[in-house]
Amino acid sequence: MLSSDTFSYTVQARCSPAEAAAMLSDLTRQGELHPLIVRVRRLPPRPGARASYTINDRLAAGPLRFRTTYHADVLISEDDEIVTVARQWPATTVRNHTRLRAEPDGLVRIDVEITLTAPAPLFRYAFRQARAAHLALATRLGAALDRTGNPPPTA
Repeated sequence: MLSSDTFSYTVQARCSPAEAAAMLSDLTRQGELHPLIVRVRRLPPRPGARASYTINDRLAAGPLRFRTTYHADVLISEDDEIVTVARQWPATTVRNHTRLRAEPDGLVRIDVEITLTAPAPLFRYAFRQARAAHLALATRLGAALDRTGNPPPTA
């Protein structure tokens, strides 16, 4: 039996929606932000995907440390919306639906909804890990995009 749940977060950054979308739709850049990712490799796009990747994470369960490998596809990559789906054995799926909206004063609002589905025996651990990792990513995302939107002055 599978279990499923959703969490969401919002980030604001001083950049354009296009700059935010470029960073968020290029999963090779997620290693800068996502605390569990140790390696991202781009693959030829799978059918129906704009881009495909193999990603390695480093996880912990009590004193045990282990690596996992999963596949992720970018299904939609627009300036106002990004949808990715990551799949890992056994029967675990993470769907990320991101919406981007320009706001006054050069800000962009990034609304992210993550839905995780996993076998019931793994669900609580997987959901807890996914939520913690994505909320940590959220705290880093604003600063990373602020740097993108405001390059340092040249001398």
